[in-house]
Amino acid sequence: MSPTGLRRRLRTALVLLPLPLLATLTACGSDGGAPPVTAALVSPAPADDPVAGVQAVEQIAALLPAEVRKAGSVRLGGSVGAPPSAYYPNGQDKPPAGQDIDIAAAVAKVLGVKLERQDASFETILPALGSGKYDVGTGNFGVTAERLKSVDFVTYINDGQGFAVKTGNTALTSQVSDLTQLCGLTIGTGAGTTFEKTLTAKKEGCAAAGKKPYEVKVFSESGAVTTALQQGRIDVIMSTINGLRYQAAQPAAQTTFLGEYHRLDVGFAFKKGSTLTPAFQAAVNALIKDGTYARILKKWGTASSAIETSQINPAEHT
Repeated sequence: MSPTGLRRRLRTALVLLPLPLLATLTACGSDGGAPPVTAALVSPAPADDPVAGVQAVEQIAALLPAEVRKAGSVRLGGSVGAPPSAYYPNGQDKPPAGQDIDIAAAVAKVLGVKLERQDASFETILPALGSGKYDVGTGNFGVTAERLKSVDFVTYINDGQGFAVKTGNTALTSQVSDLTQLCGLTIGTGAGTTFEKTLTAKKEGCAAAGKKPYEVKVFSESGAVTTALQQGRIDVIMSTINGLRYQAAQPAAQTTFLGEYHRLDVGFAFKKGSTLTPAFQAAVNALIKDGTYARILKKWGTASSAIETSQINPAEHT
């Protein structure tokens, strides 16, 4: 197996394996000598397929630019992290699964185009839209005022920011409604995310409150954040509401969700001024209307994050 394939399999295990096994695997490292991952130890994707029956809608497909209709395909750069958004099921080098994967696939069917998907790291996708490498990006991208300056969005779900601790950790025992509750603690989060920016922007609040500042540790992969929590190298995780809820619901995860901190619309991302946005918006709304959207969210346990209608570039929730 190539080093790249091995790293992918190990990354999958770190996200989804029962946590007593996490320390064993991470102690082996991810370069060269790491043992193969046993697929049976990793959670499979749900079996139902609400996307299978989706059909092209000519009236909506006609909204696509002529060159895209002629090509018959759209290039998508997608981040793969942890369920329920997007992850590698069964610990193997198979296509990713998740809510984002299903919604994107359903939209492509409505539009009558093929998705040319390329997995990419979260922090590289938005810049690559501007360079023309991808036509559209997915990665649970929250719609923020800062991102709207350089990226266009078509919304498909409402997620946001939340916190979790290792079950039994008494450093935090209630919902985090104010970041000064984190003063003196070490928070782990993902690189290039709204979580990192929020924590950095509000870090001085601890000093203003006469408290010791919190420390932020940034990780490139979601599995590494979870490992750090279990090993006691961080006190709390800041990540997506749906991701942390999903994780806490798994008996082996041993994490406790501390509630919602800030809600954000989440959307497909496009380069500024993209002519694809009207077609994508219409496709999402068609899926909402015919019930496919609700079935996808039910499959992944994210029905509480449903939106009533897709929007192009809505203002950030404050």
